[in-house]
Amino acid sequence: MAQHRDASELATVLGVAVDPSTLELALTHRSFSYENGEVPHNERLEFLGDTVLGQAVTVRLYHDYPDVDEGELAKRRSSLVSTVALAEVAAMIDLGAYIRLGRGEELTGGRQKASILADTLEAVFGATYLTAGADAATELVLRLLAPLLDDPSRAGATLDPKTSLQELADARGLGTPDYAVTSSGPQHAKAFSATVSLGGSAIATGAGTSKKQAEMAAALEAWNLLSADSPRPSEHKPPMSKTAKS
Repeated sequence: MAQHRDASELATVLGVAVDPSTLELALTHRSFSYENGEVPHNERLEFLGDTVLGQAVTVRLYHDYPDVDEGELAKRRSSLVSTVALAEVAAMIDLGAYIRLGRGEELTGGRQKASILADTLEAVFGATYLTAGADAATELVLRLLAPLLDDPSRAGATLDPKTSLQELADARGLGTPDYAVTSSGPQHAKAFSATVSLGGSAIATGAGTSKKQAEMAAALEAWNLLSADSPRPSEHKPPMSKTAKS
């Protein structure tokens, strides 16, 4: 079973002074708690971090888009704080490598599960708020979410990745995305993996705790790859052949 990396390494990655014991708590999943004498886990910090995240994103959107009405602002906020978006941000800093997981979650790919990554990232925001203060927590949220905040189309894709991928594929003349899903693990803790293809060529893969979540993760990865490609919609680039890592 893989061992989690030391929390002190993550503190360096985050670039903010978070109390080591509080950061370790933020990285402790309930599965680890259950298997280790009910030690404290990160769900209270997750609760706090969810509010820190929501406030930081809401204020940023309010100031950045003065002419956008509240309905559209709410939609954009939802995309930025969604499980898919937070899991993408968590993957950027390799957060999964630092999480303390129980054996069951470890064996079923818990380090790559979007729900665990998103919840842990929120707990990290909560730990930062408690030990480094509100300003430091807000700065961390905005810095980590910057790629999504600075690109509204990418943020929108995290809210509905499958629709966004279909629209982009249509614009590029690539046809309809096709999803193949497999599952592993015991019935009570299944892990799903999805591969999305265009024109018969695999584009990307994604993982999740449900078929829908895995397909969404694969669709978002494929959307990111296609969006990063230089040709514009009118240039009708042939289907890509490379497969992305989940």
